[in-house]
Amino acid sequence: MKKLIFILLFAPLLAFASDAGIHLDKAPDRSGNLPALQNGAKVFVNYCMGCHGASFMRYNRLQELGLSDEQIKNNLIFSEAKVGDLMSIAMRPAEGKLWFGATPPDLTLVARARASENGTGADWLYTYLRGFYRDETRPTGWNNVAFDNVGMPHALWELQGQQVMGEDHKLVLAVPGTLQPEEYDALVADLVGFLQYMSEPVARTRQNVGIGVLLGLAVLFVFAYLLKREYWKDVH
Repeated sequence: MKKLIFILLFAPLLAFASDAGIHLDKAPDRSGNLPALQNGAKVFVNYCMGCHGASFMRYNRLQELGLSDEQIKNNLIFSEAKVGDLMSIAMRPAEGKLWFGATPPDLTLVARARASENGTGADWLYTYLRGFYRDETRPTGWNNVAFDNVGMPHALWELQGQQVMGEDHKLVLAVPGTLQPEEYDALVADLVGFLQYMSEPVARTRQNVGIGVLLGLAVLFVFAYLLKREYWKDVH
């Protein structure tokens, strides 16, 4: 019983420790860049939603990115779903576990869930999506520098190409893809920006409200200080 309690208490710490040595590349900031976020939504729908849903997000929420209902319907919905529906997928969790060995996770909140002492969730995703390399010892033929022995295949390999791990433990592009490396990095940055937006669509509003509250408190502090001086001016 004591052993079980010890495992339950320290399992989270061991999980964090397993990622302690990972170097994360800084993800470019795409917040507020509507064309980039629109492109990220397109990449997500075309390359990710075959296996991963975003079941806490509705298609019509993408209006905040400058898209109309007609644009969403014609360009981002490839099923019988309606614009007001959740961005869920048809694959059942049990089927995903049978096919991939583990159920592909929902990605609505992944940018928040992957935040750690090493960097933000966006940094982790940016490193992960650029860190696939060929590994014939893995069932899928792929491995990843940010997620060792990952079960997910490289869904964007045709765009990036095929990387291999060099003798110096650095990635080398062995087979070029359809995009140049800088073009692929930009595409990944757009995708990560969209994933970050999905994890907290009101983030910019929250930040603006926070700044407004702090400015309001600063003004109130001035009046409170002046009032205090008026009350205490005759006290020595």
